[in-house]
Amino acid sequence: MGRLADGEFSPVFRLLTIFAYGTYADYLAEAANLPPLTEAQKNKLRHLSVVTLAAKIKCIPYSVLLEQLQLKNVRQLEDLVIEAVYADVLRGSLDQRNQRLEVDYSIGRDIRREELSTITRTLQEWCQGCEVVLSGIEEQVSRANQHKEQQLALKQQIESEVANLKKTIKVTTAAAAAATSQDPEQHLTELREPAPGTNQRQASKKTSKAKG
Repeated sequence: MGRLADGEFSPVFRLLTIFAYGTYADYLAEAANLPPLTEAQKNKLRHLSVVTLAAKIKCIPYSVLLEQLQLKNVRQLEDLVIEAVYADVLRGSLDQRNQRLEVDYSIGRDIRREELSTITRTLQEWCQGCEVVLSGIEEQVSRANQHKEQQLALKQQIESEVANLKKTIKVTTAAAAAATSQDPEQHLTELREPAPGTNQRQASKKTSKAKG
């Protein structure tokens, strides 16, 4: 391929590079020194030109497309775009109200050697962004685990205090029942219910105080 660049087939080689990297406007600029194209080849190069534009902007105005593709009217432009969609060169929609092409997807094109440094820098920036996001996720996971451990420790502490309190109540009740020689359950019932006549004595005391 390198020999074609300097030999008698240099125009063919140049045309090949335009199909690989260039646009229809590039071809028109050098058309006098390049082999002629058939109508199908022109449309193919126009499709690739739309792909190049889509890599830079996702909403391409009709005016830009008409100028870059050297088409006479909007009807020809829309037919060309529809043909590109059916060929799976790109996917998108034609916004006739706003006179623009909205691109959702387009195929990739060949890469020039001088573009490798830009691609490498872009990938490095993407990797750095991924590392920042991963670091943030790990920090959030660590916080969530710490919060979970704190809640578990608090739950265990509460359960332990409740268990100790139950034991203390049982021991106290058993000791009181043993001192009065009563059943623990009966003793608890008596503690909960006031002794008969208590309310009457309290009422009589209040009455006597009021009389005095």
